[in-house]
Amino acid sequence: MTPHDGYPSDLSDERWALIAPALTAWRTRRRRDALDIGRPPEHDLRQIMNAILYVDRTGIPWRYLPHDFAPWPTVYGYFAKWQQDGVFEQLNGLLRSLLRQAEGHRAEPSACVLDSQTVKTSANVPLTGQGTDAGKRIIGRKRHLGCDTLGLLLTVFVTAASVSDTAGGVTLLTRIAAAHPLVTKAWVDAGYRTTAINHGARLGIDVHPVQRPPGTKGFKIIPRRWTIERSIGWLMHHRRLARDYEAHPHRSEAMIHLAMIDLMTRRLTGEATPNWRGT
Repeated sequence: MTPHDGYPSDLSDERWALIAPALTAWRTRRRRDALDIGRPPEHDLRQIMNAILYVDRTGIPWRYLPHDFAPWPTVYGYFAKWQQDGVFEQLNGLLRSLLRQAEGHRAEPSACVLDSQTVKTSANVPLTGQGTDAGKRIIGRKRHLGCDTLGLLLTVFVTAASVSDTAGGVTLLTRIAAAHPLVTKAWVDAGYRTTAINHGARLGIDVHPVQRPPGTKGFKIIPRRWTIERSIGWLMHHRRLARDYEAHPHRSEAMIHLAMIDLMTRRLTGEATPNWRGT
């Protein structure tokens, strides 16, 4: 691997300082548990992360990684291991707490907003992992998202598009209640039915559907719901998320965590997030 002059997606020194401790700790644990403990690390973690962010931002296939990064099987191998070991979720939680406190909020949220996004899939996604969203007439996958009131990701899971918002909401609420016990309020849209509302009540979360004002036509900003709609818009700055290209749903979830990690590191360091249309 030869050094490159830098890409817009590369981590600055300040952004790298935010995530380096978690990745370094991961490598230390891996080497402690590995049989080849005396073997020195072969690849620089910062450059591996830069390569993964390059894929997430530009949307290119792994095999099309520029040759000044590590070989694509190596980069993908790190991506898969970090996903399996929960590194992206860990980083997302750490950065979210830092950003909430930097903006004058408690580290842990007390309320959340739920929504879903249906996207088309690429040809490499198995048919068994796809479905049809009858309401939106899209064949693909559905991203079930839970965010805090700042629009920062709390949890995400990816299903076939045929899975209803209500079924997805039940899983989202279960995960949020387990990981964020201070959450007692959740705002949702009208697609979340009584099953999700009752499930939230059993978990101690008041699930409140936010309706569109009667007679509203066309685009209208809906209180509370706009928060997560804006978050989905943030995610779309990462071209890999414009469509679901991942063969496995858990890899799709990792790409969403990566996009939010990218966003939060930039906000914590005051760096702009360039739109992919201009890069």
